Amino acid sequence: MNFKGGVAVIGGGPAGIMAAIQAAEQGAEVTLYEGTPRLLNKLRISGKGRCNLTNACDREEFLSNVLRGQRFFRSAFTRFDNEALMNFVEGLGVPLKVERGGRVFPVSDRAGDVAQALVDALGHAGVRAVLRSKAKKLYWNGESFTLELDSGHVVHPVRVVLACGGESYPGTGSDGSGYTLARALGHGITQRYPSLAPVDTVETWPREAAGLSLRNVGLSAYAGGKRVFYEQGEMLFTHTGVSGPLVLSASCHLKSEMDCHLMIDLKPALTPEQLDARILRDFEKYSSRAAKNALGDLLPRSLIEPVVTLWGIGDQVVNQVTKPQRRELCRLLKELPLTVKSIGPREAAIVTRGGVELRQVNPKTMESKLVPGLYFAGEILDLDGYTGGFNLQIAFSTGFAAGTACGLSLQSKEV
Repeated sequence: MNFKGGVAVIGGGPAGIMAAIQAAEQGAEVTLYEGTPRLLNKLRISGKGRCNLTNACDREEFLSNVLRGQRFFRSAFTRFDNEALMNFVEGLGVPLKVERGGRVFPVSDRAGDVAQALVDALGHAGVRAVLRSKAKKLYWNGESFTLELDSGHVVHPVRVVLACGGESYPGTGSDGSGYTLARALGHGITQRYPSLAPVDTVETWPREAAGLSLRNVGLSAYAGGKRVFYEQGEMLFTHTGVSGPLVLSASCHLKSEMDCHLMIDLKPALTPEQLDARILRDFEKYSSRAAKNALGDLLPRSLIEPVVTLWGIGDQVVNQVTKPQRRELCRLLKELPLTVKSIGPREAAIVTRGGVELRQVNPKTMESKLVPGLYFAGEILDLDGYTGGFNLQIAFSTGFAAGTACGLSLQSKEV
């Protein structure tokens, strides 16, 4: 292999694929290097294998769901937004649909359909894809780059797009190696954390409710004594803690090294007074039973024992429950506490929080401010959002910006 000139795109995920296509559309000679045997590994498992491609909400609402780098991302999103991405994918022959919460999926519910359409588009654009070729080292001499691959081959592109992903799901190729390449060229890398990840708890009682999914509950998250998140929706108990959409979103605001805890409001539609009245009605109905056997109309079966244990009522009969004890039960149902033990693990997180420092990257072109001709796209950047299609859009939009700018920069030059 003796590739000289042109563009080298490192990483065969959504950001790299889009960057390669757009650079080729500008007339550049593009070679894409992917370290695994297949392109778009992570996209193929996204959305539980259905591919939550983007979110159909309006522009400002979309940007409000970008947690870090919102101002930085605005330019790339303006040029290639969610509507543009949907039109692009449907133009490749993959019809899309919008589901609850604005989530966009292929009509077929198969992520593989989106992946295959993108791979086909890559080929039609004339991009050369080299698989099982992981970037090992990257140097810049002021005019061109030297890229060493783990196969031993050395190539000399004049433009490089780093789209290697973060550190989540390393088996897909997103193993953090891109940070090493960027750091070697002088770029700062912010501290990384797992984001959109399940939470393990200090308390072990969630194990008793493992598999239980709750809908229409409220979840508050606290970090360092401050509430950093509240939302209503769905969550799930696991053998080690909690997961599900609410928990994944809450995890974006938490750090394992901080004092973090969660509060579950099992009855967010009821005020404490309304909940107390509801409990009174149930207690009148089951007045001769043990209190722990009077909660079946109020709680899922697998939550009764944990709640009763926290309540500390023992085998007390309902008609012996005092008003302060009843109010304590109300408090527990509105503020069921969990202490965060850890977030992740990082390998199981949907995205990586942190990455290449945005102040070192041009937000319009995704070009490095330190190394001319070097571009970044996707999860390698310190740029992430909530679950719901926002992170895939970030990948496609930044890939579009990087590839377009990269290709245009070569039009007036001899390559």
